Amino acid sequence: MNWGEFAWLLLDNADKYFLIAGPVFFIFYILLKKRIKYKKIQQRFPKTRDYWREIFFSVLSIIIFSFPPLFMLYSNSIRPYTTFYEDIAEHGWLYAVLAFPLMLLMHDTYFYWLHRIMHQPQLFKLFHLVHHKSNNPSPWAAYAFHPLEAIAESLIFVIFLFTIPMHSIHLTLFFVVSLLYNVYGHLGYELYPKGFTEHWFGKWINTSVSHNMHHQYFKGNYGLYFTMWDRIMGTLNKNYEKEFKEVKSRKKITESKSPADEA
Repeated sequence: MNWGEFAWLLLDNADKYFLIAGPVFFIFYILLKKRIKYKKIQQRFPKTRDYWREIFFSVLSIIIFSFPPLFMLYSNSIRPYTTFYEDIAEHGWLYAVLAFPLMLLMHDTYFYWLHRIMHQPQLFKLFHLVHHKSNNPSPWAAYAFHPLEAIAESLIFVIFLFTIPMHSIHLTLFFVVSLLYNVYGHLGYELYPKGFTEHWFGKWINTSVSHNMHHQYFKGNYGLYFTMWDRIMGTLNKNYEKEFKEVKSRKKITESKSPADEA
């Protein structure tokens, strides 16, 4: 193992995590906390120790996520057998663009079924309980996985690099987008507009409300980017659209002044 290359990968992944989750946390949980509290999916806030637990396990996950690319792309004995390529012209720009939505579909499928398997009673405590300690998650929970779950999650990189042609642009963009969507999913606030789940397109897109309900109730809503598998397999929470509508319909309650205050 080249420890210099590993350190570079680790710092690169850590930078992305802290540069995305950090500002989002600051904006929603510190800067605008009082002003937009009424919009929070769960009205209470996690405790400080919850934030530190989420950061600790996320850092462990980042370390683990750095191993697959190190082993597969920086090893002369493994890299020749992967689908990694360096010249965009080798497969063309059309493939370069279309490969990314394919990666999201592949990842969503992998995530859904892995997620359901980890919810089996025999595996839940071993793999997934750490993540569900955030039953009211914050942006820091994006990668707050038990090391065993982090290993399982990291295997998507192995799947990519042994199935479809992968350029470094694909891998970098995928890491950033998946992190962004994980942060959004654990944000605790809903960013999509009112009526989104009733739209022909929006009904197939996973939302922060959907994933927050999964953390609240510990079952259902297993998807990551899409609701496709949840709808097909009947695992979408039956109250999902009702909950989404309630969250997006909230109005800020302002305290009315008494006559004494106005005098």
